[in-house]
Formats: sequence, structure tokens, C-alpha cells
Amino acid sequence: MSLYKRGTTWWVRFTAPNGERVRESTGTDNKTQAQEYHDQLKAHYWKIQKLGEKPDYTWQQAVVRWLDEASHKATLSDDINTLKWLDKFLGKKCLNEINRNVIDLLKRAKQSEKVSNATVNRMLALVRAILRKAVNDWEWLDKSPYIKLLPEPKRRIRWLTSQQATRLLSALPSHIALIARFSLATGLRQRNAVELEWSQIDLERRLCWVHPDQAKARKAICVPLNTEALEVLQEAKGKHPTRVFTFKGKPVGQVTTKAWYRAVKESQLIDFRWHDLRHTWASWHVQNGTPLHVLQELGGWESIDMVRRYAHLGAEHLSTYAEAVCQTWHKSGTVVEN
Repeated sequence: MSLYKRGTTWWVRFTAPNGERVRESTGTDNKTQAQEYHDQLKAHYWKIQKLGEKPDYTWQQAVVRWLDEASHKATLSDDINTLKWLDKFLGKKCLNEINRNVIDLLKRAKQSEKVSNATVNRMLALVRAILRKAVNDWEWLDKSPYIKLLPEPKRRIRWLTSQQATRLLSALPSHIALIARFSLATGLRQRNAVELEWSQIDLERRLCWVHPDQAKARKAICVPLNTEALEVLQEAKGKHPTRVFTFKGKPVGQVTTKAWYRAVKESQLIDFRWHDLRHTWASWHVQNGTPLHVLQELGGWESIDMVRRYAHLGAEHLSTYAEAVCQTWHKSGTVVEN
């Protein structure tokens, strides 16, 4: 029997034209409505098999497949949090129901939380990535809606002078200051510095490594250890058998604590985050003449575009060309003397 009851709810059961056995709840206790659901579902499967129509894949099916294929992403945990937020809006929808109106709804809902345009854009970009996968890779959809991101103001690079860095380090608790010093010396990202292990370090060769599964770009990074970095490691040596940075004999778990924010305030720094230590390291490199392609390799950036944002801080190589214009002006005799 293709229509039967479980408790008070009607269920459908039949074999589709391709041999697939279909069994699912109609979600109703009304037999007439259940029969209508059965007939529409059976007709739908017939059209898929006989007329070549695409099945109505759901957003949840797409999320499951996308998570499986994106398991290598360094930012997967952030994506999972975003997908949990999206579930209340898209969880029960078929992919072909996600149109411009639905996207606008998502945009307004996220904006109502008073978040930045960048936060809204990260959510929209994730939806766009999954829908494009459904079109181009999985062939679950014929097309996906156009998703336009919000404009984002370009932030200036936040970096410290050597005097500001000294003030900050002096205001920090010693165990956090040690990690901050190492970050300023190597440019390591917060997680890579905090979770650094002795097995990643070769003191004789003055090198340490970030393994591919630890790197944001999923590529191994070889980090040369300068004198400052080596001094930090000497101070940390012998305190723990595995981890480099510890507090009271245990590995450090968090650095952006109340003590961090208090030190930032005491140092009179405005809008300064831990990640800005990496910006400071990169800025100091450029100001001291490090070529951008070398900085890209040192910092483990995936593209040179990520490094060009520091280029304006090291324009000394342009001085010769700027002076040449002045010389041309003088030679032509067009300089007006007061």
C-alpha cells in the first residue's frame, strides 16, 4: 500500500521509475492532503526519470556535501557558525527556492544585528560559494542568483612604532609579553604562535616551521628566527616538554584576555588588535627594505596582493625617480626664485 499511517500521520511508500524506494512522511493526519502529497511526489520522481528534470535538492543537503568537501579549510569553524545562523532561514528550503528575495532577506536580517559590512559579506560569500558549487560542480542547479556584496571601507594598516611596541610589552604580563615579542619578531599569526611546539623548532639552524594543516593558506611556512626570536625561545626553554609558551607550567590557551586589553589601554593605543602585531612586523620589514616577494614568503601569504597593502610604507626606492623630475625642472630653467 503506497499510503499508510504511523500513529496519526500519513506516510507514503512507493518505488520510483529508477528503482529507488521512496518512503517519507506527508506531515499531515488528513488523508486527502496526504493523497495529494503522494500524487505530486510520485509525479515529480517520474519527471526526473523520464523527462530529465533535476531533483529538488535542499539547502541542508548542499551544506552536508559542502562541509565534507571543505573539511581542509582553516576557517571551517567560522563557516560552521555562519551555517548554523543560516539554518533558521534556509534549513527547509530547496536550492531552487533561494532567489534574490531570499538573499535580500538574509542581508537585512544580518544587518539588523548591527554588525559590520564585512561580517555581512562573509555570510553572503559563503552562501554564494555553496550555490556556485551546486551549479558548477554538482550540477544540482541550472543557475544561482546574483549576490552582490556590500561596500567595505578600506581600513588603514594599524602598526606600532618601536616606542609604542616597547610601551605595550612593558604593560603586558610576562607570559603574554613573551608571545607578543615572538610575534613581532616572526610575524606568526596568533594561533600559530600560541600553539607553537618545540618539535617545530631547530635552534641550531635558527628555523621554525608552521605545518600545512596549521597554516591559513594550507601551505607549510619556514620561519627564520632572528636574534629577538631566539632570545624569546631561550627564556621559554625548559618550562614545558611540548609547548613553547606556558603560564604556571601549563600551555597558554588565550592571549586576548582582560590583561591584554588593559595593557593596550595603558599604552594609549587606539583600535589595536593582536593581529596588528603581524601588521607591525610586516610594516617594519617594508620600511627596512624587504622586497614584497620576500615578505610574501616570510609571512606565508597566498598571493602578492595580500602583501601590496604594505607597499606604501616603503617608498624609498621611488625617491630617485622623484628627484629626477626636480633635476629636469632645474635644467629647463623654469624654477621661479622668490
